[in-house]
Amino acid sequence: MSRPLRVVFMGTPDLAAAVLRALLDGPHPVVGVVSQPDRPAGRGQRVVLGPVSALARERGLPLAQPSSVKTAEFRAWLAALEPDVAVVAAFGHILGPKLLDVPRLGCVNVHASALPRWRGASPIQAAIAAGDAATGVSIMQMDPGLDTGPVFVTRPVPIAADETAETLHDRLAEVGGEAVLAVLDELARGEAVAVPQPDEGATYAHLIRKDAGDLDFGASAVALDRQVRAYHPWPGTRTTLRGQPLKVLPPVTALATRPAGAAPGEIVTVGPDGVDVACGEGALRLRRLQLAGKKALDVADFLRGADLSPGMRLGGGLSDGT
Repeated sequence: MSRPLRVVFMGTPDLAAAVLRALLDGPHPVVGVVSQPDRPAGRGQRVVLGPVSALARERGLPLAQPSSVKTAEFRAWLAALEPDVAVVAAFGHILGPKLLDVPRLGCVNVHASALPRWRGASPIQAAIAAGDAATGVSIMQMDPGLDTGPVFVTRPVPIAADETAETLHDRLAEVGGEAVLAVLDELARGEAVAVPQPDEGATYAHLIRKDAGDLDFGASAVALDRQVRAYHPWPGTRTTLRGQPLKVLPPVTALATRPAGAAPGEIVTVGPDGVDVACGEGALRLRRLQLAGKKALDVADFLRGADLSPGMRLGGGLSDGT
């Protein structure tokens, strides 16, 4: 029987915490955890524990939260744990060659895409926004490049027609935990084989900015439907109503046609089942809305307190509310 591997885990957000939970339930001991420093959040700017750091504290695991992973001090801390392997998931730091070589078997990354498609920081959102029918989780041997290392395994995951980044994230996190445990077992037995990624088909998912959620009704309804789902819950998608911010939340529905003569952003139909807004191609049915400082409401409830009617317009640069 193979000896269990001593694992150091590196990660920060919810997806990483889900992978860490799977590791803690597995046969390979987690001997240390590394996460980004906890940061202030909310109106009061109180320091809030990150998902991984909170879990590490709860389980009494050795925890490091360096502002930089390039220091000799951090490498010495890591080396003192005598790790066989580091498992990295959504860590938020780039690991240089000196750090990658500290664990005996190197560093293994849990990446939320079917590599080489959607290397980079935001693969879940990118896959939905692009209209991909499927994505996956890749378990990769890390090298100094950006998600360019050889891949041990890719587990495919279909993307549902109503998938949001939130729901896809949760499914990928579960698959990722299962997949990395299987790879660790193979590494422990000396049977793991990583295959170099092809250059063909490589794409990059860049870090998302808040303005990625700004809706432009000049785009097609299909593209806007994907945008709303891709950026839920963060950064969320928004437009304006009478010059005031209006959040658009899923679900939405892309309609193939719009009334002749309707301008992009013009409300064409209002009813308890949705508010239809003309787009560059087709129309988008909005089903859940939120005004600034208010609760998110289904359209039927929203219309009880808001005056919306056909002919009004949504969106910046338009004479909305008229």
